[in-house]
Amino acid sequence: MNAETVDILYRLAECNESRDRDINLLIEDMKQKAVEYESDGLFLKEFFMEDLNLSLSSLSKESMSYLNNLVDVALVLETKDTSLASFIPAINGLTSDLSKAQSKNKELELELSTLQRKLTSALVLEKRLQDDVVKTEKFLIEERKTADRRIQTMEFLMKKSEDIKGEIKSAKDQLSASGLDASLTHQSLVTLSEKLADVKNQSVPLQKKIESYLDLTPNPSLARVKIEEAKRELEALEAEFSTKLDMTALSVTLPTKRPFV
Repeated sequence: MNAETVDILYRLAECNESRDRDINLLIEDMKQKAVEYESDGLFLKEFFMEDLNLSLSSLSKESMSYLNNLVDVALVLETKDTSLASFIPAINGLTSDLSKAQSKNKELELELSTLQRKLTSALVLEKRLQDDVVKTEKFLIEERKTADRRIQTMEFLMKKSEDIKGEIKSAKDQLSASGLDASLTHQSLVTLSEKLADVKNQSVPLQKKIESYLDLTPNPSLARVKIEEAKRELEALEAEFSTKLDMTALSVTLPTKRPFV
């Protein structure tokens, strides 16, 4: 029940109360007129019987019928007497009142029909809104369940993240306790590999130089010395890189990963 429905019902109640008041006023007016007509009838009766020296017993049955009809018409038309001059304006006035009453009745019927249509539309809208509210409540319940599941998943992932961080810290502590050189980390090894490649590139001219020494004949002792120095320099670079790789393979012992639940 919304505000529009209440307003329509209130207007219907006002129309009914207004019509009831009009009917009650009409009834009271008719009662008052009946008393007045009864008084006028008694007056006419006395007039006919005393002034005209007529009595009901002296009239024929047909005359009595006419007289009664005339009196009834005068009562209905609310005239002061039974003359034609009184009947014609009364009939015209009654016709006008009847036309106004019919017009007013049509207006009330039209207004009532309009209010009924509005009431029907309001009730249909209210039912639709109630259905929408039910659907929205169901949707919100499902969305709340989905949100709860996502929150639980997020909390679980955050907990696993903290666990993994702890495992990483523990692994770092174990590596540090095992005496692993910081230079043996992955990034350091990559850098060292790049340096080795650069050394190899730099050794190419040296190898060519050695080869040129091999072709020398005047002083073989000096050439052999130069060749041996170059070989030792190259072997030292390769040995340094190999040693660090071997140390990494022998020293690094990562903790066993726990399965992700």
